[in-house]
Amino acid sequence: MSGSERLDSIYYITIPENFSLSKNAMHVDKTIPLPVQKKDSDSGDNFNMAELTEEQILSGILTVLAYDKKNEHLDYYRSILKEARPNLKQELSAAAILKTKNQDFDIAEEIFLALRGFDPDDVAITLNTALFFDQRADSYRQSGLGEDADAYDADAEEYYKMAMEADPPPADAFFNAGFFYLKSHDFFNARGCFESYLALTCDAKDEDLGENGVYKKERAQQIINEIQNGNMDDERFKKAYKLIQGGQEEKGLEELRVFLSHNPDVWNAWFMLGWGLRRLGRYADAEGAFAKALECGGDQNADCYNELSICCMEQKKFDEARGHLLKALELAPEDTKIISNLGYAALKAGDVSGAQRYFQTVLEFDPNDKIAAMELERLEKNS
Repeated sequence: MSGSERLDSIYYITIPENFSLSKNAMHVDKTIPLPVQKKDSDSGDNFNMAELTEEQILSGILTVLAYDKKNEHLDYYRSILKEARPNLKQELSAAAILKTKNQDFDIAEEIFLALRGFDPDDVAITLNTALFFDQRADSYRQSGLGEDADAYDADAEEYYKMAMEADPPPADAFFNAGFFYLKSHDFFNARGCFESYLALTCDAKDEDLGENGVYKKERAQQIINEIQNGNMDDERFKKAYKLIQGGQEEKGLEELRVFLSHNPDVWNAWFMLGWGLRRLGRYADAEGAFAKALECGGDQNADCYNELSICCMEQKKFDEARGHLLKALELAPEDTKIISNLGYAALKAGDVSGAQRYFQTVLEFDPNDKIAAMELERLEKNS
């Protein structure tokens, strides 16, 4: 539902002088119209003031905070919420995170909109919004919805930047943004984020950081070292990724080969080489590149095994493909992309019932996976 449609779902009412919700209800300024959420049974001319509930007012205010940023009474509406629900921010944040975890993305996005309207200056909300868009993009990309994933990645980057530009910025904004840039092979920005994270936490004692904080510092330093040792923030490496991603595979591969001639042990570069070759349909060459990536340190990366399996499938080496996928699944047991590829491997090997089970498993993890749903429907029709 669009923002204008959501705003159409509320009334603006003026509270009569002699009206009160209850003796413990919120105090309201009866000269300012209140937004009220319509009930499903309401029509434009049958509103009954006697049936008005506090929840309708709170829901109406949240809708205005989310979708009507220019409303002249926003500060007043916020004050009502703070009085009526002192713990509202925590409750909404927990609800949004749970909805994200359950992949109820539209509802989660609406809650984050309301949260930002409720407290626009809370940098924690900004960072959680960035994480939400980041996770939504990953989910869409796993489901084969590349364009939607790119759009949500752009939203995630915008909110990560807002969080990192806050005064003062939260250290975790840089830590999470570092991983965001890593997934797009933007090692220059990833390194900068992790270095900023370490700078912000350098004076903190281990006992104050706790076990998780100590782990984050060690992990950030480890990634910085890998980027430095592999020269992965080299402009040629970054250029190669952009060329391949943009459909100019041959030019990207030329850049990578020059990079690898000076940095032959960087597994990420061999992985990218295999990715470009696979996109060109050169599956045997791509298989060799991915095998080299595993040899150079990518053996703990599920994507290496997943990509290797695709090359094997295209060469009708189904047993090898399945073996690589099972190894990938050990490293990433809930990755629906890998489970879906196990379905395709079973299908190519003639195991229709096995393929159906894998696609059904994908839908159990992600009911919105359109590719798995389509394949399952096709197989059921042909069975």
